[in-house]
Amino acid sequence: MSQQDWLDKDFYAVLGVSKDASAQDIKKAYRTQARKYHPDHHPDDAKAEEKFKSIGEAYSVLNDDEQRQQYDAIRAMGSGGARFSAGQGGPGGAGGAGFEDIFSSMFGGGGHPGARPAPGGGAGNPDIDDLLKMFGGQGGGFGGGAPTGFTPNRAPAKGSDTSARTRVSFRDAALGTDLRLTVDGRTITTRIPAGVHDGQKIRLRGKGRPGPGGAPAGDLLLTLDVEEHPVWSADGVNLRITVPISFDEAVLGTTVAVPLLDGDSVSVKVPPGTPSGRTLRVRGKGLVTTKKTGDLHVTVQVAVPTHVEGAAKQAVEDLRAALADEDPRAGLTEAAAR
Repeated sequence: MSQQDWLDKDFYAVLGVSKDASAQDIKKAYRTQARKYHPDHHPDDAKAEEKFKSIGEAYSVLNDDEQRQQYDAIRAMGSGGARFSAGQGGPGGAGGAGFEDIFSSMFGGGGHPGARPAPGGGAGNPDIDDLLKMFGGQGGGFGGGAPTGFTPNRAPAKGSDTSARTRVSFRDAALGTDLRLTVDGRTITTRIPAGVHDGQKIRLRGKGRPGPGGAPAGDLLLTLDVEEHPVWSADGVNLRITVPISFDEAVLGTTVAVPLLDGDSVSVKVPPGTPSGRTLRVRGKGLVTTKKTGDLHVTVQVAVPTHVEGAAKQAVEDLRAALADEDPRAGLTEAAAR
């Protein structure tokens, strides 16, 4: 996106905020709009997808203080808000020229002797990118010398930041992976670190839009949508898994082999009398990140057989008779009445 696009697009209107909105208001508006027009909620809706891209484009500019200042200045310039007051040189001199007079004398707008033709041979209004190059220190200003009232930047402004979303599997998010995606027609490869979570934003330095005139590229703000897994879930750096056990294993105790995310397994001891729903912790078997290693939380669930016949049925009936004095709901009514 060129600075000419900045002149044509009202990013404040896209996000539905005023021009004096605070950074917090802009962020809140972005989240609301992005959630509303997210492609997941509008599959195969080209208009919603385009709206979602426009929202991300607007936020990438207004969320950056430096870019927002540049954007506001360019919009003010394009709407006629910026002017130079007359100097003391009198009419006809450089000091007495207004904003339009200076630009028309440079770009062949007419009305001034010695006027230069507009870039590309035209005589119309100058392209905003050309103006930024002159006043941003790119190309040496006005033939090597800046006009009165202008101070060129010492370094070219970097390209603007951009944003994108991508979906990754739970396993790739947990273990880390190399990612390849296309943004603004450019193919980008990057490494996703282990332990990222759903909705996390990663700033990829130098992966944004190229800077004008060979300036450094901006950054890419990448939002990750992590898919759910049928077995695993993450709680920070801790991994969670539910493992079924039989009734006799819960009563008498056992040792079960629990799979790990990397394909290996770990033996977990289930103590006698373990109730369904109890969680057992295995230290150091969770997610491994550059900062810390999490634990594995194993929740046991007693599996109840659906068909019991013959000796098995008789054994259960004998157990019922033997435990007739046991009341698993003792105290429930009293506790519910509190």
